[in-house]
Amino acid sequence: MTRTNGKTASSESNTQLLPNRITVVGRGVPSNFELSVAGDIEMMTADPVKEATVVTKNAVEGSIEVGVQRFRFSGELANIHVTDWNGVEGAESASTPTIHVDYGVPEQ
Repeated sequence: MTRTNGKTASSESNTQLLPNRITVVGRGVPSNFELSVAGDIEMMTADPVKEATVVTKNAVEGSIEVGVQRFRFSGELANIHVTDWNGVEGAESASTPTIHVDYGVPEQ
């Protein structure tokens, strides 16, 4: 559950407020990602600190090696920036995470 204007929002209303989803999939190599949206974004986990992910109102910065991290957001995707452990940009490295962006996805 999230907090909206000091009140707890239900999952259903959260889906309406943050109807879109970004999924970051690690490829087994430590890498970094930055995402920004023209709206609000939040991580779909109970503890973003455990995932070593910094989440602000409209941006996310983190690292991933294996596994999946998911985020819900409103508005449009503004920017994606990924680098592998050597700092090589996403388009030039097969080691950077895969990013999936889905609009209008009901919460699961």
